[in-house]
Amino acid sequence: MASHPGPLTDWPWEKLGSYKYTVLLPFIGHAVHTLYHSEPEDRDYTLLCPFYLLVSRLVHDQLWISWSRFQNARSKHQIQSRGLEFQQVDRERRWDDQAIMHAIAIYLGHVLLQGASHLPLWNTKGLLFTALVHAGPVEFVYYWAHRALHHHFLFTRYHSHHHSSFVTEPITSVVHPFAEHLLYLAIFAPGFVVPWITGTGSLAALCGYMTFIDLMNNLGHCNFEFIPKWAFAIFPPLKYIMYTPTFHSLHHSQVHINFCLFMPIYDYMYGTVDKTTDSLYETSIDGREQMTDVVHLTHPTSIHSIWQIRFGFAYLAAEPYCTKWYFWLLWPFTAVLALLTWMFGATFTVEKIRLDKLKIQTWAIPRFGFQYNLAWQREPINSLIRKAIKDADAKGVKVITLGLHNQNEELNENGKSYLDGVGNVKVKVVDGCSLAAAVVMNNIPQGARQVLVCGRLTKTGYAVVRALCQRGTKVLTVTEEELQGHKSKIPAELHDRLELVHYYDCKVWLVGDGLSTQVQRKAPKGTLFVPFSQFPPMAVRSDCTYHTIPAMAIPKALENVHSCENWLPRRVMSAWRIAGIVHALEGWDTHECGEKMLDMKQVFDAAISHGFRPLGVARSMQFP
Repeated sequence: MASHPGPLTDWPWEKLGSYKYTVLLPFIGHAVHTLYHSEPEDRDYTLLCPFYLLVSRLVHDQLWISWSRFQNARSKHQIQSRGLEFQQVDRERRWDDQAIMHAIAIYLGHVLLQGASHLPLWNTKGLLFTALVHAGPVEFVYYWAHRALHHHFLFTRYHSHHHSSFVTEPITSVVHPFAEHLLYLAIFAPGFVVPWITGTGSLAALCGYMTFIDLMNNLGHCNFEFIPKWAFAIFPPLKYIMYTPTFHSLHHSQVHINFCLFMPIYDYMYGTVDKTTDSLYETSIDGREQMTDVVHLTHPTSIHSIWQIRFGFAYLAAEPYCTKWYFWLLWPFTAVLALLTWMFGATFTVEKIRLDKLKIQTWAIPRFGFQYNLAWQREPINSLIRKAIKDADAKGVKVITLGLHNQNEELNENGKSYLDGVGNVKVKVVDGCSLAAAVVMNNIPQGARQVLVCGRLTKTGYAVVRALCQRGTKVLTVTEEELQGHKSKIPAELHDRLELVHYYDCKVWLVGDGLSTQVQRKAPKGTLFVPFSQFPPMAVRSDCTYHTIPAMAIPKALENVHSCENWLPRRVMSAWRIAGIVHALEGWDTHECGEKMLDMKQVFDAAISHGFRPLGVARSMQFP
C-alpha cells in the first residue's frame, strides 16, 4: 500500500477475494453465446483468445517466479542480497489482477474495434507496426510517465506501493495500484490497437507483444544477472535498447534513477542513468562466491508439497502446509514434477537465509516422504545423503542438520551410518534431538505428575522419557513392547518411574508418529497432546489441545525468511533445524547423531541466548 493511498488504489473486484475470476464469466458467456449463434463459416474463435492468453500468462509468470527463487537461493549472480519478508509476499499476492484486467480489455477491444476480429495467425506488417510503436511512442511516453510518478505527490499516493519492494521478484513488476495500471493500459494500448485499426492485426502480434511485455517485466525484476557480457561485446548498442536485471534493480535500490521501460536509451539521453550501473552489472555477472555455514538437509513431504516449497506457489509457501482442493486438478502436472524430482539425482537448494554473519541454506533430497518407507529406496536415499554431507564438507560448511526422515533409526541409525560412510569430515553432522527433547520438556506442564506415551518412539522421544523419569514424573505406556523399549533406553534406577497401564485416563499425552484417530478418541476431555515427532498428529478432537511439534520462534535478526517450514506458523522453526544454527553459533566441535546426545539444558539455554523463543508462555527450564 502507498504511504498516502490516492483514489482508485483498490481493484474493483478487491472484495471478491479468491472469487475474483468470476468477473470474467460475463465475457466468457458472451463469447460462447456469440459463437453458438453464429454460422459455422462466420464463427470467430479468436473471441476466446483473451482467455487462453490469460492462462498462458499466468503459467509464464509462475515459471519466472520458480526460476527466480531457485536461482536466488543458489546462484552467485544474485544482485541484491537483502532478504524478502512475509509482508512483501502478502503485498504481492494479487499479482494476477493485471492479467484479469488485460483479458477484459483485449476482449472489449476485440468486440468493439473494427479490424480486431477474425485475426489471422500471422501478418508481417502488423508485427512491424507493433515493434515500431513500442520502440517509439510507448517507450518514450512510459519514460516520462514514470518520471512523473516519482514526483512526491504521485509517488506517495501511488507508485510508492511498487517501491515498497526493495528486493524484487518477477511478480513485483505488476504490483501497482489500480489507477496506475489504468495509466499503463493507456500507454501500452497503441501497440495492440494500431495493427487492428490498420487492418494488419494478427494473433502473433497480439500474443507475441503481450508475452514480450511479460518476459521483459519478469526479466527486469528477477534479481539475478544472466545477460552475458558477450551479447554487449558483439553488439555494443544493445545497452541502449535492452535493459538488464541489474539496470532495473538499481531503480528499486536507488529509486529516482533508471526510469526506462525496457530500453535505456531515454535514460542515457536525459541523464538519469545511475553511475554504478555498469560496475554493478560487472560484479553481478561475474558473481560473488559466498560461503555457507549451516545446511539443513530436508526433503519434500507429500506429493502435493511440491507446490508449497519456496519456489512453488509463493503464497502457499508463505502459509503452513495444508492440502488444497484444487491440488487434485493439478494431478497431471504434479505427477510429472514428482517423476522429474525422483529422476533428479542430486540435492537442490531450496532456501538461503542469514542470521547476522551466519549464512544458512536448506538443501532438499529429491525424494518424498513415502519413499523413505520403501526398502528398495533406502540405499539410494542414503547415498544421496552421504553425498550431500561430502559436498557440504567440500564447500566448507560448518554444520549440516538432518531433517524429517533423513534421521531415522531404521534407515541410518539416527545418522551414525553417514559418518561411517563419509570418513573423516570437518563438517559436524547434527540431528538436533537434544534441543528437540528440551523443547518438548518445556511444552509439558511442570506440574504434570504422569504422562502417557503413545506412538512410535524415536531418539527424541526416548530422551524426553528419560528426562521425565529423572524429574520424577510417572511415564505410562499401554503396551508391553513400549515398556520394554523404554527400559532398554534409560538407566535401571529409573525403571520404577515407568508403568504399564490398560487405560487412557491421563490429561497429558506425549505422542509420536503412528498415533491413530481411534486411540485419540480414548483420551479424556481437555487432554494436552504434546508431539515429539517432526510430523504433527492429525487433530481429531476439538475438546483437546494439540501442541505444535518441537519448535521455537526465530529472532528478528534472521533475514530472508518468507516461507513456512512445512506445517509450522510463520517465523517459527523446528527445533532440529534450530539446533544446527545454535551448534554453529556456539562453535561446538562435536557431532550429534547416532546415540550421541548433548546436554539438554545447555543447548536450550544457548538457543534462548541467541534470540530463539519457546512458543506460548516461556517458563524457566528445570532439567535434572
